[in-house]
Amino acid sequence: MTDTPPTYFRRGLGLKDEVLPVLESEYGSALVGIIRENDYRLEAGRLRLRLAQSFGFCYGVDRAVEYAYQTRTKFPDKTIFLIGEIIHNPFVNRQLSDRDIRFLYPDADGGFDLGPITSDDVAILPAFGVPLEAFETLREVGCVVVDTTCGSVLNVWKRVESYARDGFTAVVHGKHYHEETRATASQVRRYPGGKYLVVRNMSETELLCDVIRGDMAPEVFKERFLDRASAGFDPARDLVRIGVANQTTMLANESLAIAARVGEELVDRYGGDEIDQHFRSFDTICSATQDRQDAIVDMMEEPPDLMVVIGGYNSSNTNHLAHLCAESTRTYHIEDASCIDPAKGTISHKVIGEERIASETGWLPDDEVTIGLTAGASTPDSKIGETAARILETAGYDAAETLNG
Repeated sequence: MTDTPPTYFRRGLGLKDEVLPVLESEYGSALVGIIRENDYRLEAGRLRLRLAQSFGFCYGVDRAVEYAYQTRTKFPDKTIFLIGEIIHNPFVNRQLSDRDIRFLYPDADGGFDLGPITSDDVAILPAFGVPLEAFETLREVGCVVVDTTCGSVLNVWKRVESYARDGFTAVVHGKHYHEETRATASQVRRYPGGKYLVVRNMSETELLCDVIRGDMAPEVFKERFLDRASAGFDPARDLVRIGVANQTTMLANESLAIAARVGEELVDRYGGDEIDQHFRSFDTICSATQDRQDAIVDMMEEPPDLMVVIGGYNSSNTNHLAHLCAESTRTYHIEDASCIDPAKGTISHKVIGEERIASETGWLPDDEVTIGLTAGASTPDSKIGETAARILETAGYDAAETLNG
């Protein structure tokens, strides 16, 4: 009697050595290596580049991409579906698409049509995870599932699940439309009666506190949060016991401030002696997100003349890095090196705090200039190196000569 082949992979597929050379070729950068070895600095004539000391691919992203490559190697003849984007980086997603991995995108409500997947196929779960219902459907289909959900995300899920188990409503600091937040919120449905509510920022948290305090009519609150709360959410019933969690890529200080504000309001309402019966909170910002934000804080002690932040425009952690930089210096958030045109002297970038893409000429000063570089956790070194090379070229220097010393 032969063993039944496994259909669920969470710890890789045993092919790391086979895919590693390909990953290094497609995502590595010799120029980034030189900058890192030179105390995260590079000088060329009037140009000085400074690289944040924590940047780019985090462990969870690196792992997710590696597992996707292992999956194609393990199952060369199977149809492979990716449930959403593996990470929020267009280059990486294009590389997977070129390997004939089919993307299934969510609808406006965050749901997935998994109808095309059969028991003969393979489904890859992205680093963000997928909603509970999608995971259960895939297991029912009986296809092979390769689960790349980040460990930091799973840590948040455990907290949210414990809230639901103990009768606490999960208040999640995040973007209600983000894949990770949708997947996190869905974990309350592991228990009957589990509830969640998503708040985007401190402004929405104050609205939440208004209801706890009784200063806002429940009907007004329901209308404001209709698209970011669990079905049948009743403020009078579901805001008595609250557990706070967060999307792992949010600004750490904001998440902590939101948790503190909710706790303060509940103390005012129920008293400090009983607060454990009404409030729970855990710091669930992932360490990689925190490290990249801390590196920017350190860099801004002596801010560069301008900052270039590299990463997908829909990447939450990249956008937060851009916001942090913009508080201290002129900042350009670009998707990749193609946004910089050395011949025309232009840069195309996402305007900080907006969805608008703008193009700017003469963005690089003609005199001596220090430029800071960082990248979101879903940006590979190759894209950072290409950006540095484009900046050098815009300033009139040859990256190849810089590499050759």
